[in-house]
Parts: sequence; structure tokens; C-alpha cells
Amino acid sequence: MAVLLLPGAVPLNIAIPLETFLRAGGLGLPYEVRLCGGAADVGPFGRWTPDETLGWADTADTVVVPGCYDVAAPADEAVLALLRRAEDRGARLAAMCGGAFVLAQAGVLDGRRATSHWYRTDELQRLHPAVEVDPRPLYVEDGTALTGAGMAAGLDLCVHIVRRDHGADAASRLARALLVAPHREGGQAQFMHTPVPRQSGRLSDLRAWLVDNLEQEIRLADMATEARCSERTLLRQFRAETGQTPQQWLLARRVDAARAMLETTRLSVEQVARDAGLGTGANLRQHLRKSIGVGPSAYRRTYQAQRLPTTTGDR
Repeated sequence: MAVLLLPGAVPLNIAIPLETFLRAGGLGLPYEVRLCGGAADVGPFGRWTPDETLGWADTADTVVVPGCYDVAAPADEAVLALLRRAEDRGARLAAMCGGAFVLAQAGVLDGRRATSHWYRTDELQRLHPAVEVDPRPLYVEDGTALTGAGMAAGLDLCVHIVRRDHGADAASRLARALLVAPHREGGQAQFMHTPVPRQSGRLSDLRAWLVDNLEQEIRLADMATEARCSERTLLRQFRAETGQTPQQWLLARRVDAARAMLETTRLSVEQVARDAGLGTGANLRQHLRKSIGVGPSAYRRTYQAQRLPTTTGDR
């Protein structure tokens, strides 16, 4: 395993694969990991010195690329050439967070599905349109190229690599040693910040009224009455201002409200569903899973693990 030392690399993106595969080696798994680079790099948290030159990485089975603070900065041509050679010889390429930008610069992600931190995926897609960027998963494997989402998702990616190499039992032993889950539920959507859209326009007062009355049963006719227009006009103007139908927009706000209550209260799932206007716990589970990939109990555990006392009805 060759972890590349790149100028301006995020320290956690370097430390996670080094520690993970060193720990895996300590558990008897056949990994040898080296930090490889052309020169030492002085970052915001100190000085990193490579164990080996980039030449060592030319023989590695897996080349791990960390993300850098400036994701759009041109990578060194020697690094890009190394990655292309690794691709040609069938080596595995793994990117931590913004490392996907470096793989994309090398051209090895063209035509492949990839991810990065959700905050950067739009930029990754804009800079590298030949890459099929998916902002949802914690990590993506497409052939010999693996890309991970931001920061702690690097652990998920590394544990996944061990699972692919040596099976679920080995991955579980490593996860226990690292005190992480062998496989986390859901994807990045559960961590994305989703503020209420503040589009201006004739219907902005209607949208504010909808947010204030989420718990009420609101029909299209009620919206048209509040907006003082016909249902046909409402549908046309609402889509023009928001890109969604009124019902789609209202459902998204209700899911947002439910997420906020799950994060900050110990209300039962049924009560959260009623207060958010989703009716029943079954509806909440259905819409939350469709929106972010996990159910309400799993989502709540992400934000409230052992922080608040447990009450009944949270299933």
C-alpha cells in the first residue's frame, strides 16, 4: 500500500490509511504500507517526511491518494504519470476525499462513477465532466478505482478495502480495533446541510405559510386559496420559482423538519411524523429512507448516540 505525500495534503487523509493498514498488519493481515513522495511537506500541523520515493509506489498493489486543501490546484505531472502507470498495470487506486480530484486530473476516472465530500462534488463534476460524480455514497468502487467521501469516510473506505481483500470477518476485526462500525448505514445525504430554500418571487409568502403550517393537512386547493390564484396558475408559477411542484417542495420541507426533530429531541417517531405533517411513522420511514438512505432510528443514533436518555417509541 503506497500512500502518496502530496503538497498541501489534508493530514487526516494521510493518517487514516497509514493507521488503518498498519493496524491491519498488526492483526496479521498481509499489508505493508509506506508513505511515498518526492520530498518532505510542511503543512499546517507540522512536517511529513516520506518513507520512500514515488518509485516505490510504482510497485504497490494499491496507491492511496489523499485530498489537498486546494482541490483544484494542478497536481505534479510525476504524480499524474505514476497514477496512469498504476492504472495501466491494474493496480488499485484509492482516493481519500478530495483525492478524487487528483485521480480525475490523471484521467483515470473518465467514464467511471466516483464520489468526494458532498461539499465538493459539484466542483468535481464541473471541472471533470467525463467523471460520473455521485454525491450520495460514503464511498464508490468502480473497477480498480475507489473514491471516498469526506474525512471520516476514509475509514469506511479502508475497512471496505480490507473486506474486499480478506472477507467480512477480517473487516469486522479491524473495525473493532479501530472502534468504528464495520459498515455504516446510509450515505452522505444524512450529513448534508439542507437549509430551507429562500427563493424570492410572488409565491414567497405562500412558502413561508407552508413552513409555518407543516403539521396541517394542506391540499393543492388550500395553497391556491392562500396564494389567491387558480390551481393551474399556482402549479405553473411555483415550478417556475422553485423548479418543483408545490407538493414536492412541501414534502421536502417536512422531511427537513423531521430530521431536525430527530437530531434535537427525543420525541417518538410517530410524534415526529405527526408534527412534521407526514402523518404516520411508516410514512416518515419511507420518505426518510428515500431521501437520505436510512430510517429515523438510525438517523437519530448518528446525532444522539448516548447523548440523551432513551424513551419508548423510537423504533
